[in-house]
Amino acid sequence: MRSKQAGVLLLGEALVDEFADQHVAGGAPFNVARHLAALGVPALLTTRIGFDDAGGQLVRASMKRFGLSEQGLQLDQQHPTGRVSVIEVDGAHRFEIHADAAWDYLDGAVLPALLIQQEPDFVYFGSLAQRHPVARTSLRSLLALAGEQQCLRYLDLNLRDGSSSAELAGASLHLADWVKVNQDELLLLLDWFDAGQAPGGVKGLMLRFALQLLVVTRGEQGYAAFDGQGQQIASSSGIAVEHFADTVGAGDGFSAMLLAATLAGQPLPRALDLANRYACALCSQRGPVPADDVFFEPWQFELVSNR
Repeated sequence: MRSKQAGVLLLGEALVDEFADQHVAGGAPFNVARHLAALGVPALLTTRIGFDDAGGQLVRASMKRFGLSEQGLQLDQQHPTGRVSVIEVDGAHRFEIHADAAWDYLDGAVLPALLIQQEPDFVYFGSLAQRHPVARTSLRSLLALAGEQQCLRYLDLNLRDGSSSAELAGASLHLADWVKVNQDELLLLLDWFDAGQAPGGVKGLMLRFALQLLVVTRGEQGYAAFDGQGQQIASSSGIAVEHFADTVGAGDGFSAMLLAATLAGQPLPRALDLANRYACALCSQRGPVPADDVFFEPWQFELVSNR
């Protein structure tokens, strides 16, 4: 078996999450990349940040902490590092995503060479990074090439302001093989594409977009997973969280562990179970990634046990 440069190539936004009491590096692709790196999975993030602004420095410092290569990092001298204001109420949160960020101008010219060099098993992408025509064109061109290269394309839909439309969702689904959505996003997809009610409508979605796997996260109610024929193949209820902090980044942790466990050779049911438990454990941690590296140690062991 050939040696991998990156098991996962991640495309999209790296930004600063602005909480009331602190500013931390964030963005779904960046969160997933950091979790993967902490779990010992080779990962390369392709993103664009401000040339030398405070937000960009925060992103680069976090990349350094997790040992992430800057090979896929683009520096923009005209546009600032992205910002998201996080508004928290009673443990829940909503986002105000600021416009015209560096990630909106991701240069697609250098991406094919990265894909060919890295030969990843998975290419991860979302919908927010496609809100601007420049980045949208860059990502979609690379994803089409990734399909030709037989990389599995993992879509975390993450519908947010500026990236929540039937057109964008449909185009993204056409470029995906594995998809993760939350329960509310699934209902939107079923409505937008006239697929009917769940669970029967899931089959229509799977066949329409030629998807191989759909994972629906359900918050406190756990998750459900469906195969290419729309058959439910796994599910789990939620897990009680002691010392609850917040849910920021829990979905990204789910994606990271699912990818990490799959790449570690775990069968899909166990990979999904690990992802569910990992996401629940993250809800006891403040922010998108744990501040203490000790958090990751038992999960590194779990990845290689009980295959």
